Amino acid sequence: MPLRQRDRDPRPRDRRRSWRPDRRVLTALSLALIVLITVVDILSPPQIHLGPLLIVAPALTASYAGARATAGVALLALAGLTCIGLARDGITTVNHETQLGAQLAVSVLIVAVRVLRDRHERELARVRSVSEAAQQVLLRPLPDRIGPLHLASVYLAAEAEAQVGGDLYAAARTATGTRLLVGDVRGKGLSSLGDAALLLGAFRAAAHLHADLPGLAAYLDGSVCWDLAQLVDQARRDQARRRHLLGDGPGDENVEPDDRAESFITAVLLDIPDDDTVVHLIDCGHPPPLLLHADGLSPLMARHAAPPLGLGELAPTAYEVETFPFEPGDRLLIYTDGVIEARDARKRFYPLTERVAAWQSDRPSVLLHRLRRDLLAHVGGRLDDDAAMVVVERLPG
Repeated sequence: MPLRQRDRDPRPRDRRRSWRPDRRVLTALSLALIVLITVVDILSPPQIHLGPLLIVAPALTASYAGARATAGVALLALAGLTCIGLARDGITTVNHETQLGAQLAVSVLIVAVRVLRDRHERELARVRSVSEAAQQVLLRPLPDRIGPLHLASVYLAAEAEAQVGGDLYAAARTATGTRLLVGDVRGKGLSSLGDAALLLGAFRAAAHLHADLPGLAAYLDGSVCWDLAQLVDQARRDQARRRHLLGDGPGDENVEPDDRAESFITAVLLDIPDDDTVVHLIDCGHPPPLLLHADGLSPLMARHAAPPLGLGELAPTAYEVETFPFEPGDRLLIYTDGVIEARDARKRFYPLTERVAAWQSDRPSVLLHRLRRDLLAHVGGRLDDDAAMVVVERLPG
């Protein structure tokens, strides 16, 4: 599974370096195998035939080099097999002709597989470049410093080769402080990317326009509800058109909406003023952030939690702001449910609170580095759901 971390590794000495032999060494090994097998076969008794082993050389080359290099080594292997026949006065024998034909056929197959693999790698490189470009546009990296705050973030996508998915975060400066959004779209991976893009765009456009946090939350909920309504309407039209083409009638009664039309987004909105040591919070069905302070660790449990964004019309209620102390030196860990719902091979959930309690004295980037490594180790290297974590520290002074 492809993974992405926003911060530089704060401890490069902890990285595991995988040893990769130089291609020149492997090429020399392939050529040495051709020479060795050819010479040993020529010097061996007549009843011993080692020539078919020459196919090992192009097979080895295909594992690290391109199609051209593989084809070149394959031709050298065929030349070695021809030399064996000439040295033994048996190049025109049925046995040697059969060996040459078989090695030629297998060599062509190996080169063809390498050509397909090269084509796949080029396509994968293009997909990765597009994914990275989309990531920079959609999920912009959080700044290390914004106002009196130090930020660090990490994103782990569940989809293979993906850089982004259904989890999201963003920060925006206002005239009085900093606003943060961390959310999680229902579903996972690339299928939820559109909803994440919608919410991020709405937040960036409106974070500095609404004076109060409830107004911003209502605007975001309205944006998501409008988008979902458009999806429902489009799904009804598409299914009605499909029924008409199949001869089931032109009506759109009892048309089932698209699954995306039933989506919603859990989110937490934070407003951190510059001139007051507090944090204002609205929780829309999201896991509570963790406050790391000198006395330990405590979750910021909202007494009046709001419904997830996109469900505001189903459960209309006024958004209420919760206020918590946020002193200089304190840290906030905001995360998505992909972290706390990650399970190991024995179906045990990831013990986030225990891990954070042990590492809460670390700097934000180091804390996230530890959490990322430990989370991936817990699940065996691959997550079943997207996961995002953001650490916010109020700097002294």
